[in-house]
Amino acid sequence: MSIQPTEYLLLGIAGFVLAGFLTWPVRKVAVAIGAMDKPNLERKTQKEPVPYLGGLAIAISIVVLTFAAVIRSDNTQTTFPLAATLLFPAIFLGLMGLIDDLASLNPLPRLIIQTVMAIAVSVFLIRTDTVGITLDGTFLDEIIMTVWIIGICNSINFFDNLDGGAAGTVAVSTIGIALIALGEGQELIAALSIVTAGSTIGFLMWNKPPAKIYMGDAGALFLGVVVAVLTIRLNPGIAPKWNSISLLPMLLAVPILDTCVAVLSRISRGISPFTGGKDHLSHRLMRRGLSKQGAAFTLWAAQAVFVASALAVYQFTAEVGTPLIVATGFVWLAAFVWFWRIPSTD
Repeated sequence: MSIQPTEYLLLGIAGFVLAGFLTWPVRKVAVAIGAMDKPNLERKTQKEPVPYLGGLAIAISIVVLTFAAVIRSDNTQTTFPLAATLLFPAIFLGLMGLIDDLASLNPLPRLIIQTVMAIAVSVFLIRTDTVGITLDGTFLDEIIMTVWIIGICNSINFFDNLDGGAAGTVAVSTIGIALIALGEGQELIAALSIVTAGSTIGFLMWNKPPAKIYMGDAGALFLGVVVAVLTIRLNPGIAPKWNSISLLPMLLAVPILDTCVAVLSRISRGISPFTGGKDHLSHRLMRRGLSKQGAAFTLWAAQAVFVASALAVYQFTAEVGTPLIVATGFVWLAAFVWFWRIPSTD
């Protein structure tokens, strides 16, 4: 499989156009069936009902374009299984999210299903040797990958609490993943990342503040699996190995930060981590006086800074790799402390 630069560009543009186009009929369907996010809870920030299920447009775009590109490739027998191992689990969790959007599932069954899926994916990736970075022990790798997949799925889902927040951040992250994958000749990872970035940006045209449609759990869980597996299969190829491993959380630093702040805040207040609330980064920024648009731009910019740091570590690891990773870690911790000091409730 050999993808030309113009073909990468066309994949990104196709994702942007298709997701942007599909969001309109998906929105119509959501309104028609009453799949509306109503401002009937204290944690809701919108003033009017907003349809969700918009993540279906993202998922359909990514799946259709990826498999179309695979079928068109000159090595379908090899590329199809590689694409399928990423997209089939994402479709599975996306369908679970769709059921949750329409019928509301309890947190425990959701977590059990996520865990079973994450274990299956982790074992398969290790057994088929399609993991970018591994440690010394196979069992330890499987545990870490399982926790990573579950954690990132829930981080993206948690982060979908602001108009454009999750879509814009995933776009920034997948652009970073694509650039590293291109540098290492990982064409399929680069292509999937570019399609994902294009599709999320296309959806963002509808989802940016003020949002005309929300992503919903279907889209957030689908994207969670996609970015989790993309990072697992990404191999930056830099030494020492821990520098390569450190790039993965850097590429998703802001959603991870949001999850840590919200979950630890809830635990400290004696409430369930799965209870919704206005304790996410976006809510805290708005509590500091930012508008929804301002909060979205701030979070996108912060994610761009962390992704830029990851790219700098990848490009200049011999000169500044380890010190830059340490500095980025301190910045992340400082951001955690700053957000933690902002009240968790109005």
